[in-house]
Amino acid sequence: MDWVETLVVVLHVVIAVALVGLVLIQHGKGANAGAAFGGGASQTVFGSEGSSSFLVRATTLLAIVFFVTSFSLAVFAKQRAEVAGEAGIPVVEESRSAAGQAGSESADEGEAGRGDENELPELE
Repeated sequence: MDWVETLVVVLHVVIAVALVGLVLIQHGKGANAGAAFGGGASQTVFGSEGSSSFLVRATTLLAIVFFVTSFSLAVFAKQRAEVAGEAGIPVVEESRSAAGQAGSESADEGEAGRGDENELPELE
């Protein structure tokens, strides 16, 4: 199962880098003004519609795969957390009897005036 998780992590990172690259390649809505300065050459490479339909489809596909890999990595992390919980890792739990005794002793000391050495002096 370890190699599957490693494969998903590698695929996730590659897709993330590819998504960043695809988003940076795409033209924004205001990029049409650049056609007056020689930006129309992309229409000859990608057809008459330009590169928008191909890049949008590729970005959509990579985004779907990115979400699937993210979800699968979350499932792997949950399984690891459950296995770690079952492995006998000690959990610190405060017993109520010890906490109750400590609380009642400190209350008694405060009422009797015996806890004066730990109090801060008043500022003038």
